[in-house]
Amino acid sequence: MNITPEMTTFLSEYHLASLTTLRRDGSPHVVPVGFSYDSDLGLVRIITFPASVKYKNALRGGRAVVSQVDGGRWLSLEGTVSGTSDPTRVAQATEGYAARYRQPGDREDRVAIEIVVDRILGRA
Repeated sequence: MNITPEMTTFLSEYHLASLTTLRRDGSPHVVPVGFSYDSDLGLVRIITFPASVKYKNALRGGRAVVSQVDGGRWLSLEGTVSGTSDPTRVAQATEGYAARYRQPGDREDRVAIEIVVDRILGRA
């Protein structure tokens, strides 16, 4: 899985994306999200809160995809998904979000969704 410099640039620009996780019954749950991508680790990070459906879906594991579109440029980052409340990992997700978008408001119950990317589709 090679990521090009153009893909890296595209993944650092200010764009929202759609996150697709799977509900308990296997049907897709799709929501808009901001995310960060750590190209060294091949890891997508998304901040959220514990009661969110996307977080509950992530806690069950399985697969997920985050897709970003801008005109003719698009990327889908797919892989195994998990949820975490580990303070260090949540801080990394928050820092990634702040670097790409803006500093999020304080939230004591913040958690993170992580996708270990094993497939990248698209054109950037």
